[in-house]
Amino acid sequence: MGDALFIGHTYIDVTVLADEWPTGDQKSVARDYAVSFGGNAVTAAFACARLGLPPDLICSLAPDWLGHMYTDMAAAHGVTLHARQVRRSSLSFIMPNHGKRAILRARDVEYLNDFPRLDIGGYRALHLDGHQPDAALHYARACRQAGILTSLDGGGVRENTDELLRFIDVAVCAERMCEQLGLTPAGLLDLLKARGCRIGAVTMGERGMLWYDETGRVDTLPSLDVPGSRIVDTSGAGDVFHGAYVWSYLTRPEQPWIEHFTFARAASAHKIQHLGNEAGLPQVEDVERAMMAFTPKA
Repeated sequence: MGDALFIGHTYIDVTVLADEWPTGDQKSVARDYAVSFGGNAVTAAFACARLGLPPDLICSLAPDWLGHMYTDMAAAHGVTLHARQVRRSSLSFIMPNHGKRAILRARDVEYLNDFPRLDIGGYRALHLDGHQPDAALHYARACRQAGILTSLDGGGVRENTDELLRFIDVAVCAERMCEQLGLTPAGLLDLLKARGCRIGAVTMGERGMLWYDETGRVDTLPSLDVPGSRIVDTSGAGDVFHGAYVWSYLTRPEQPWIEHFTFARAASAHKIQHLGNEAGLPQVEDVERAMMAFTPKA
């Protein structure tokens, strides 16, 4: 058993660097590509593992050749899988372009069995992305009652997000959630406070993060100034951010959350310099190098 439990939906990411994308009957050759694991909480789990604390992961798994490849990836990183069966593996096709990325997904979310029931006694943190909403709510409620830190990647509004937030300690949300709810980032922070989240944040890409700390004080954490020439692939940077702050909390629970988020920010800065999720997973020394190399944006 790991120190943390992550719950999400598995993708196989195919990331392609190309100068142009063909249309119609055209053909072209890409400059580079990467094939890796994908999915929000899934990538966060692998990031936590790469930093030195391989977690448990409840995720979708198919009996096809992509599923076998994913199982091998998890084994290589020490991530313990607790499978929820689907018929076909889900795919993400990712096209980085000048600091942005377009994503086309094909997925199977028709789960063939109930989610695994695990003994949570040994966990110290739970991280969710809202996928598998029944499992997410079950474990968030159980972990909150047991005093285990609960963390949410609020990438968007899902079917039970509002109920789920009532059992979340640390909610780090994307601007997309603000748009879906018709709220400003500050307004979303007010909502997170009202739902009882001890730490709340809204990530805003290159504009950094608006967040509130243990005292409720709202502040901005600027992003690191990574030169554009070194930015290769921003996809997965947020997921690495989540996995890194979970790792930081587990290894340094006495530190304030500004320290956990500062560490995670540098982990994201490392990720965006690499193509694909697996290549961009940092070790602790990579995070420390990013802290030294890049300064916060003014």
